[in-house]
Amino acid sequence: MNEVFGPVARRAARALRVGKVTMGGTAPIVVQSMTNTDTADVAATTKQVAELWRAGSELVRITVNTPEAAAAVPRIADKLAMMGVDVPLIGDFHYNGHQLLTNEPAAAQALAKYRINPGNVGFGRKRDAQFATLIELALKYDKPVRIGVNWGSLDQALAAQLMDENHLRTEPWDAPRVMREALIRSALDSAQRAVELGMAAERIVLSCKVSGVQELIAVYRDLAGRCDYALHLGLTEAGMGSKGIVASTAALAVLLQEGIGDTIRISLTPEPGGARTQEVIVAQELLQTMGLRAFTPLVTACPGCGRTTSEFFQELAQTVQEHVRAKMPEWKISHPGAENLTLAVMGCVVNGPGESRHAHIGISLPGTGEAPAAPVFIDGQKAMTLRGEHIAQEFVAVIDDYVARKFG
Repeated sequence: MNEVFGPVARRAARALRVGKVTMGGTAPIVVQSMTNTDTADVAATTKQVAELWRAGSELVRITVNTPEAAAAVPRIADKLAMMGVDVPLIGDFHYNGHQLLTNEPAAAQALAKYRINPGNVGFGRKRDAQFATLIELALKYDKPVRIGVNWGSLDQALAAQLMDENHLRTEPWDAPRVMREALIRSALDSAQRAVELGMAAERIVLSCKVSGVQELIAVYRDLAGRCDYALHLGLTEAGMGSKGIVASTAALAVLLQEGIGDTIRISLTPEPGGARTQEVIVAQELLQTMGLRAFTPLVTACPGCGRTTSEFFQELAQTVQEHVRAKMPEWKISHPGAENLTLAVMGCVVNGPGESRHAHIGISLPGTGEAPAAPVFIDGQKAMTLRGEHIAQEFVAVIDDYVARKFG
């Protein structure tokens, strides 16, 4: 945890179980992801869920939008169980969830949680009845629900009502504040309706997603001050590549530092052909760099300057990061605690030895014009000096040996 400011104080949120995963209360913040396969394609969806789980996703949401997708859910769950992939599946429902769960009881049973969007659960006179059907099905199969509001599919009737109320104020709010209030009211009113239908408050998760950083911070600060439901955080449509990563991190880091949030998702648009698992890695690294959780050894690495004209330190940092991430699924079982390991790969004599001493294991590579020797520091003390063409293999072996000795 943060040694300067102390651990972040978490807000008091209700705890609940989703499958075998606990979220809310004092439980660690949970990492969630979502597939982008056609759920009716059992093989593709099973494969991607397994990939997300192996990357570290603790909950995986899947789209359930057609009868074929609903029929596929129990088959996906069975195949995952046969593979030893024990991850709760969240059903994402829009428009017709009440019909799909009613017609496919095996899917209703196989899912660990239902995600309901009050903005499109139904329209007009059908809305209340269809929402009630979903809650009744959740009660029948003993499933928690996430009531997830999204400003791209906001309940237009509620938005119009709040606009009319705003016109009557002596000092009307500006449009963004009215929109935020509509998001929050939609979530809270729907949660209250679910409670009236018999759903325990501790079985409800809320989310109010927008795609703007400042808007998200403002919405969740307000929402957290008005309820004690567990909260799911995430920008919706965060974007692609560095833009999506930066925007998500900027918004979620502020809220997490204030103790707001019980589960997170980084909604990245994958690069063409890119891995869906990137969103899981970003979520883990966000939580780990903030000192909130530990998932895998992270590498502190030199950014490079005119003293480091060789690319070797960059290649070594990449090799080390990829090695420890690949080993972590094994270490998680055989060497618990290895996820807290700190590593440093530095590029010259200026900060190299000092930074290396701060890590559990660090190496200070020679910069341009320096002697061709790389001192290795273990637990703050110089342990050896590596030379020659096999520095990368030898340094990785040092890491493996340390893990075996310290976390056995």
